[in-house]
Amino acid sequence: MDKILEGLVSSSHPLPLKRVIVRRVVESAETPLSQAQCHAMFTLSTRLVLQGPDAFQRQVGRQVLEAYGRHHRAEFEAFFDRALVLSLLQHGYGQLSARDPAILDYIQAGLRLIMSCPSVLELFEVLQVEALRLVCERPAPPLCARLCQLLSDFPQCLPHGRKLSLAFCQQLVRSMAHFQSQGSREAELRLYVSQVTQVSALLRSVWKAKPDTLLPSLQELFAVISSADTSFEPSVALASLVQHIPLQMITVLIRSLTTDPNVKDASMTQALCRMIDWLSWPLAQHVETWVIALLKGLAAVQKFTILIDVTLLKIELVFNRLWFPLVRPGALAVLSHMLLSFQHSPEAFHLIVPHVVSLVHSFKRDGLPSSAAFLMQLSELIHCMMYHYSGFPELYEPILDAIKELPKPSEEKIKLILSQSAWTSQSSSLPSCLSRLSGKSETGKTGLINLGNTCYMNSVIQALFMATDFRRHVLSLNLNGCNSLMRKLQHLFAFLAHTQREAYAPRIFFEASRPPWFTPRSQQDCSEYLRFLLDRLHEEERTLRALSSAKAAESLVSEEAQAQETVHKRMFGGKLKTSICCLNCKSTSQKEEAFTDLSLAFCPPASVENVGPKCMEHSEVKDDYVVQSSILASSGAEEATLTNLEVNGGCDAVMNEGTIKNFSTEPNSGNTTNSELSGIQDNKDISQRLVGKNTPSVTDLLNYFLAPEILSGENKYYCEKCASLQNAEKTMQIIEEPEYLILTLLRFSYDPKCHIRRKILDNVSLPLVLELPLVPYMLSSVVVHSGVSSESGHYYSYARNVTGSGPSGLYTEMPKEWFLFNDSRVTFTSFQSVQKITSRFPKDTAYVLFYKKQNNTCGFSTNSANGLWVNGDPPLQKDLMDAITKDNKLYLQEQELSARTQALQAASASCSFRPNGFDDNDPPGSCGPTGGGGGGGFSTVGRLVF
Repeated sequence: MDKILEGLVSSSHPLPLKRVIVRRVVESAETPLSQAQCHAMFTLSTRLVLQGPDAFQRQVGRQVLEAYGRHHRAEFEAFFDRALVLSLLQHGYGQLSARDPAILDYIQAGLRLIMSCPSVLELFEVLQVEALRLVCERPAPPLCARLCQLLSDFPQCLPHGRKLSLAFCQQLVRSMAHFQSQGSREAELRLYVSQVTQVSALLRSVWKAKPDTLLPSLQELFAVISSADTSFEPSVALASLVQHIPLQMITVLIRSLTTDPNVKDASMTQALCRMIDWLSWPLAQHVETWVIALLKGLAAVQKFTILIDVTLLKIELVFNRLWFPLVRPGALAVLSHMLLSFQHSPEAFHLIVPHVVSLVHSFKRDGLPSSAAFLMQLSELIHCMMYHYSGFPELYEPILDAIKELPKPSEEKIKLILSQSAWTSQSSSLPSCLSRLSGKSETGKTGLINLGNTCYMNSVIQALFMATDFRRHVLSLNLNGCNSLMRKLQHLFAFLAHTQREAYAPRIFFEASRPPWFTPRSQQDCSEYLRFLLDRLHEEERTLRALSSAKAAESLVSEEAQAQETVHKRMFGGKLKTSICCLNCKSTSQKEEAFTDLSLAFCPPASVENVGPKCMEHSEVKDDYVVQSSILASSGAEEATLTNLEVNGGCDAVMNEGTIKNFSTEPNSGNTTNSELSGIQDNKDISQRLVGKNTPSVTDLLNYFLAPEILSGENKYYCEKCASLQNAEKTMQIIEEPEYLILTLLRFSYDPKCHIRRKILDNVSLPLVLELPLVPYMLSSVVVHSGVSSESGHYYSYARNVTGSGPSGLYTEMPKEWFLFNDSRVTFTSFQSVQKITSRFPKDTAYVLFYKKQNNTCGFSTNSANGLWVNGDPPLQKDLMDAITKDNKLYLQEQELSARTQALQAASASCSFRPNGFDDNDPPGSCGPTGGGGGGGFSTVGRLVF
C-alpha cells in the first residue's frame, strides 16, 4: 500500500483520479497490517507532510497519517516516540529546518493521535524543555505563534515549576520584542497581527493560571522598553500585552515605577516614549490608559523633566495617529492629556498647530459619524489650548476659521478642564507624610507672596487684576522697550494669569510702586497705596502723551497714548460737581472735581449735646481724588456709637473734633489684650442696641456722602455776592461715573492722645448691586482689613470676575464665582462669606470696595473683531510669553528637585500635613498683632506682619 501511495502522488494522473485512489488508501487503513507495513506508511506520510512539494501531497500525507495512526495506535505510539520528536525539534527533517512551523504542525497532529497513550506523558516532558529552549532562541513571529498555538492546545507542554514558568514568560516577552512584520501589504500585516495576537493570548492564559508570573513578566517588559541600547528597537507588538494586564494593578504598578530609585530618568524616558509608540498597534486595548496613568504618576512625583522631554519628542507622532481610525480613540486621549497638562509653555501645542487645519478638513470630508464625534472632541481641545496661550493670532487664525462652525466650550468649562489637567494638579501617589510643592490651587488663580508686611499691596493688586476690563487694558498695551510702572504692572498681570506657580513674588513691582514715604517692611494703608498707584499710572500716561505729541512724525504713538489715558480716566476716574447755594442771596457757585475713589465717612452717632444738620468737618482735594474724613468724638464717659442710617435722609447728628473713645482701654504698643477685645465687643453691643436691628449699608454711607450739607457757624460760606460769611447749603453730585467705582470706608480716625489712627469696627452691609441715579454697579472686589488700627493688622481681598455687561436686577450666585486672595493662598468662597465676615470675625471689616458699572463698555473692545482674543484677554507680547515660559520651566525644575530630595528623606523623616483648604469657620488670616485669625480674632498671641 505504501508503494501504491508513493507512486500515486508522484504520477501524472488527473487530480480527480488521484483523490479517488487516496480515498481508497485511507479506507484501507482499517485492514490489519504488520508492524513493518505500519512503519512504512508512517514514514511515507511523515515525508509527505513535511517535505511534500505541493499542497496536495502535504494534504494526502496528513490524511493518511491520521487514518493509519487512529487504526494502528500502538504502532504509531512506537513510531512517534521521544527520539523522533527531539530529532524534529532540534535538527529538522531532511532539508526542512527545525525552525519551520511545519515541524510543530506535525508534532501537534501526532500528539492528538496518542493523547490516550501512556507515552504521551514522556513527550510532554520533552516539549516542556524544548518550548523554553525555543523561546530563548527568539523565534520569528510565524514559528512563535505556532508554538503558542500548540501550547494553548496542550497546556501540559508548558514549562512547569515556578522558576521555569517565570523564565518561559520572561523569554516569551523578550521574543516578542524582536518581532518584525515580514511585509507591508495588508494581507501580510493582517497575518502578522494575528500571529502576535496568538502569542499574547498564551501569555494571558499563563498569567491567569499562574498569577505569580505576571509581575516578573511586566518587570521584564519594562526592562526591554527602558533599555538604552540604540542598536535594538523593541517591537510595537509588545503593545498587545497591555490589554491583558488587569486595570486594577495600575495604581500599584505606576507607583512602583515612579518611586523606584533604581529606575533612572533616561530609562523612564525611553520606556514612556516606547509606550507612546504602542499607540500605533491596531488592536491594542488600554494602551492609552496606561500611558496616561504613567504620565500622571510622573507628574505626581514632580518628575517634570521626563514629562517635558517625552511630550516634545512624541507629541507630533501622537497627533499623526489621529489620521488612522483604528488607533484614533487612544491617540486622541493621550494627545488631550499631553497638551492639557503641558501648561508652562506653548511649545508642545505649537508643534502640532501647523497640522490641525488639514486634519480638521479630513474629518469633515469623510462624513463618518465617528469622525464627526472625534472632530468635536478635537475642537474642544484646540479651544482650550488657544484659550490658555492666546498670544499667537497669526498661528490661530486658520484654525479658528476651520472650526468656526463647531460648538465652542464655555469659558467656565475650559477653565475647569485646564485646572484639572495641569501637572501640578495631579495628586501625589507618595505617602501622605511626604509633602510636595503644590502648583496653582484648584481655583486656577495665583497668589502673591508676602515680601514683609506687603499684604496691603497684595490685596490691592489682586483686586485690580480681577477688574477684568482694566486687566485686559493693561495686557493689551504695547510697551516694548519701556521701563515704566505700567510696564511692570503688565509684567505682573501676565505672570498672575499664566504662571504655573502657586504664588508669585512681586519684588520688582513692589520696589517700583512703593510710595517714598512708606517705610519698608512696615504695615501701611492699602487705600493710600491704591491712590498713589493709580495716580502714578495716570501721570505716566499723561507724560507719555505729552512726549509723543511733541513728535509729529510719531502721531500714531501720540494717538495710542491719548487713547490709553482716556481709557484709564474712564476706568477709575469720575467727576464730582460741588454746588454751594447762599441761603441769603440764593446765588450758587459750582465746581467740578475729578476723583479716583470716594471716601465714605460713617454717619456720626446720636448725641444729646450735638444735634444739628449734616456737617463735613474737614474736606480737601488732593490731586485727582477727593478725601472726605470725619473725626468722631465723645466725652470720656460716653461710647461713640452709630445711629441707624436712612437711605434718603442721611444723619442728623454732628460731633465736634476730638478724640474717639471707641475702646474701654487703650492699646499698648499696637497689641490687643483680652480686656481691650472685651471692650471692643461691649462697644459693638452698645452700638448695635442703639442702631437697632438694621446694619448700615454702603448705600447709606454713599447717600450720607452726597446728602445736602448746611454750612453754618464756624463753617459759614463766604459769599462773593454778599461779600460776607453766610449760611449756605452745599450739595455734591456725581456727573461722570467711572467704569470702576472705588469706595473707601473711612474706618480710621486719628487719636492724638495715643498718636495712632483708631479703627471703627462697625459692620457695614455690602449690597451686591449699587444703584446710582444713571447706572447700576455690581460688586467686584472687597479689600478687608483685619485688626484695630491702620498701623497693624492684615489685609486680604475677596473678588470675582465682573464684565462690562450683566444683569442689574435679581442676582443668582454662580458656584465658585468668588475667590479669597490671602497673600500666597487663593481659595473659593461665596458672597455669603463676604457679607458675614465682620459678624463672624469682629476685627475683619470691609475697607475698600470695587464696583463695576453695568450695561456699558470701556471705550475699547474686550473681544477682538477677528476673534483672536480667545480667552477674552489680549494676546501676550512675545517677550512676556518667553519670560513666563522660562520661569514656568524653572518652577517645574524646582518642583522636581524638591520632590527628589523629599523622596530621599521620606524613609527617615516624619512630617505633618496641613490641609490647604479654607474653612469658613476659621478667619481668613492675619499678619499683624491685632489681625484676624486665631479664634475669630480673639488671640492673645501677638504676631508680626509678614
